[in-house]
Amino acid sequence: MNRNDVWAVSNGNKLKKRQGQGISAAMSRRQKIRKRALRLTAVEGPSDMTINQWLDIWQREYLGGVKQSTEYLYREQARLYIRPSLGDIRLRDLTAHKVQTFYNDLWKGRAGKNGLSPKSVKNIHGILHKALQQAVVIGYIEANPTTGCVLPRIEKKEISPLTEPQLAAFLEAIKGHRHELLYKVALFTGMREGELLGLQWDCVDFRRGTITIKQQLRREQQKGGQYYISSPKNGRPRIIAPAPLVLECLKEQKNKQADLRRQAGLNWQNTGMVFTNTTGGYLSYRTVYDCFKRIMKRIGAPAARFHDLRHTFAVTSLQAGDDIKTVQENLGHHNAAFTLDVYGHVTERMKRESAERMETYIKTIFDL
Repeated sequence: MNRNDVWAVSNGNKLKKRQGQGISAAMSRRQKIRKRALRLTAVEGPSDMTINQWLDIWQREYLGGVKQSTEYLYREQARLYIRPSLGDIRLRDLTAHKVQTFYNDLWKGRAGKNGLSPKSVKNIHGILHKALQQAVVIGYIEANPTTGCVLPRIEKKEISPLTEPQLAAFLEAIKGHRHELLYKVALFTGMREGELLGLQWDCVDFRRGTITIKQQLRREQQKGGQYYISSPKNGRPRIIAPAPLVLECLKEQKNKQADLRRQAGLNWQNTGMVFTNTTGGYLSYRTVYDCFKRIMKRIGAPAARFHDLRHTFAVTSLQAGDDIKTVQENLGHHNAAFTLDVYGHVTERMKRESAERMETYIKTIFDL
């Protein structure tokens, strides 16, 4: 190897060494930058925001798919309960134990305040769980701390349908009342109050004898809130075929409304609703409910609620021989299992009564 070759090899090795050193230095710099970024993320990342900050984002960005009334409920429950107790805690510091203590305090009461019902605690849990689950989905936290919590047991409420004497007294008391037809339609269809007040004439088919229930009337819950139309409770329209008596009531209502329209003249509002005020506008929930309560007090059933008309329809249907699936579809429940859970005691009693009738029949045969 001559002198030039030796010089070339020597310089080549030096160049490679310098290049290697440069690459190592560059890699080292990138590693330092990455480590610094990771440290910054650990301190200033999404999980470092407070529950209040995350609730602000969740309410602003992730509630577009819920009903207006539901959104309002979420905001109010968060404002009244979640924010005061958990709002200053960072997302990454919120543990299942802290949430469990929060639920226990809500239920048992604290600082001289009465505890909430198990159902109310469950509702608040539902809101907090949804908010934190969204944080999990987008990677702000690894796990939802509400998942492992234990909620207070909800005691099943006994339904209170009208008894036969109460039903007879109610029908007698509403004769000639301005809401007589509305109360009758409620009693003989099981429709919810909002569904009745949101029913439009184009959903009543007198020729086919059907009613399409596809919406309900709601009111914004804040003071001075406006009325608005929304989808039914479970979001699914349904078609019912009520008894002929119901259709006769609706025909009578149509005639009464025509008289009101003539009296109102130019002041008439063309809302298309079946049940309206005297000028065709939305009929107030409060008006219907207050009138109902006064009637029930007069007949000696002051604890009765408007919703008990719906229970009365369901129980009467079952006692008349309708199967659970038919009752479920008429009521608009999500599934038959829910209907059976609510009215299962009625079917159990019917089974016992059937067995007693069979026993009487068998004894009659053996006595022959």
